[in-house]
This record gives sequence, structure tokens and C-alpha cells, in this order.
Amino acid sequence: MRIQFNLKYFIIFLILLLSEISIAAYATGFIRHTFGDYLCVILIYSFIKSIFKINDIKVAIFVLLLAYTIEFLQLLNLQKWYPLAYKKLLQLILGTSFSIADLVAYTLGIITTLLIENKLITNEKSI
Repeated sequence: MRIQFNLKYFIIFLILLLSEISIAAYATGFIRHTFGDYLCVILIYSFIKSIFKINDIKVAIFVLLLAYTIEFLQLLNLQKWYPLAYKKLLQLILGTSFSIADLVAYTLGIITTLLIENKLITNEKSI
């Protein structure tokens, strides 16, 4: 792994960040609770790939483990310990309750990312 800025991934990260902010501010239901989680892992993946030159699978596994860890930590009801000044922000970022559907959304987000990466690599090799 080495530090190497990648504009393509950074642009993807910025687009996804704006999308996530819009979803958090204006959306409800499926879009906010499931599609937002689906996009979240792609956002984190893109951010890491925009800074580091690293194997796609390694980044995907790291991001998925991070998302799963945060989701399982919600079982501990840590939100009651969030500092009052940051409570709303931490609830937004870290969530408030465990959901199997979130785990599925994270998994599908990473699978989608890897499928797209694989397709792009295949297309680059055929050119």
C-alpha cells in the first residue's frame, strides 16, 4: 500500500458524499435506511482508493469489516454514552439500532463495487 492520489475515485467519493448528505437531510424510509447504507460502503471504499494505491479486495474486506463492526456495536447501545454536544452527529454516522437489513445493504454495496471494479479492469485489458 502506498499513498497515491486518484482523481477518479475522489470524484466518485465527492458525488457519493453529496448524495449521502442529501439522503440524510431529505429522504426517509427505504432510501434513507437501506439505500443510504448501500452507498455508505461505496463512499468509504472510494475515499480509501482516492488516497491509497491498494488491492481492491483488501479495501473491500476492510470496508465491509468496518461497517459490520459499527453495526454490531449498535447492539451494545453505546448511544447512551455519546457526548450530548455530538449526539445527533454520532447517531447519524454510527446509527442507533442493529439491523440485519443494514448488513445485507453493506454486503450488496461491496459486491456491487467489486463487480464494477472487475468489469472496469476487464474492459481496460481488452482495449
